Amino acid sequence: MPTPARPPFAPLLNPVRGYAWGSITAIPALTSAPPTGEPQAELWMGAHPSAPSLRDDGADAGPRPLDRLIAEDPDGELGPDTVKRFGPRLPFLFKVLAADRALSLQVHPTRAQAEAGFAAEEARGIPRDAPRRIFRDRGHKPELICALGDFEALCGFRPAPATAGLLDALAVPLLTPWVTALRHRPAEEVLPAMLRHVLEDVRPGPAELAAVGAALRRVAAGGGPYAAACAAYARAARDYPGDPGLVAALLLNHVRLGAGQALALDAGVPHAYLHGLGVELMANSDNVLRCGLTAKHIDVDGLLAVTSFRTGEPPVLTASPAAGPPANGAPARGGIEEVFPSPAEEFRLSRLRPTAAPTGIDLTAPQILLCTAGRARLRSAAGHTLDLRPGGSAYLRPTGDPVLLTGAGAELFRATTG
Repeated sequence: MPTPARPPFAPLLNPVRGYAWGSITAIPALTSAPPTGEPQAELWMGAHPSAPSLRDDGADAGPRPLDRLIAEDPDGELGPDTVKRFGPRLPFLFKVLAADRALSLQVHPTRAQAEAGFAAEEARGIPRDAPRRIFRDRGHKPELICALGDFEALCGFRPAPATAGLLDALAVPLLTPWVTALRHRPAEEVLPAMLRHVLEDVRPGPAELAAVGAALRRVAAGGGPYAAACAAYARAARDYPGDPGLVAALLLNHVRLGAGQALALDAGVPHAYLHGLGVELMANSDNVLRCGLTAKHIDVDGLLAVTSFRTGEPPVLTASPAAGPPANGAPARGGIEEVFPSPAEEFRLSRLRPTAAPTGIDLTAPQILLCTAGRARLRSAAGHTLDLRPGGSAYLRPTGDPVLLTGAGAELFRATTG
């Protein structure tokens, strides 16, 4: 008797990362798993070697790490085109992110900066797991975050006149000298000087930072154009007392997202997520330079070298209908799929809202499907099926075989290559 064909999809069992800033309840509420009482910050879906998903193919050996399965058969798991473009590894990491308080302020390098920095640290013999190590691989790390509900973030430097106005409203001695500078000198000159001043040269003490926190609470309570931002900064000051990175946070745009709205974070853009639940898709790299709200190492020279000091409000992204060929005579997925714009070649994020009628899903590249609402069903040409409920996910191999998706009222997010 011939061996039955293996279906092109299989469910994933995904690790949860318990960082201190995570929510105790948000990820359990999505997945219907009981809370542990500890923060659950990120649900990882992918093949990152530090925490790979387990794929359950129904084999006797049980679920196996996705990175090992890819290493054993790169062409079969990723497809020859993906291997040719990115090498024998999944080029993206997909996450559910649940922030109850601010993540660290951070910046990511360009690919060229990452390659140069990695080579330099290798030449100096800095162990890759050393706390002072910055460039842990040769890759860049563009990101895209899409809110699943109300979501707050800091992103990019605010236009200089508005930052001068905010600092003026705070009226604390630590910050007032910079008001005039921001109003009369180029922001690209003032902002790096200000960061070096607070992160390295002076490093304000507890009393000075406490005065900033009190001023933030005062402005937040008084209403006006800076109230919402100051309330967010005040929460960060409460959560990270005595951290001079609070001053860096004051320079960034405060952004509020609603469900389905997104931010794209390119190299050089300082950012931090503050609160909320979202799906995040990124290139599979660990290169991060931090600039505050953290106990981890801050390399001020490296930070200033990779940071873009352009100012402006970040664009808030929404998804647009996708165009795509039908599979097996089913309606084209463009009727149910919306794509979030991103220039990253490593990844592409879209949202799927299937109906009761089967819709074709192309399998030309590796992909991960995550269900965030309702119930959806995948069906292969050979008749295999897989049901996905909220918090459930599946890995789809690029077999070229048609896969049909149904699920009236369901919502899924699709991560694949760009």
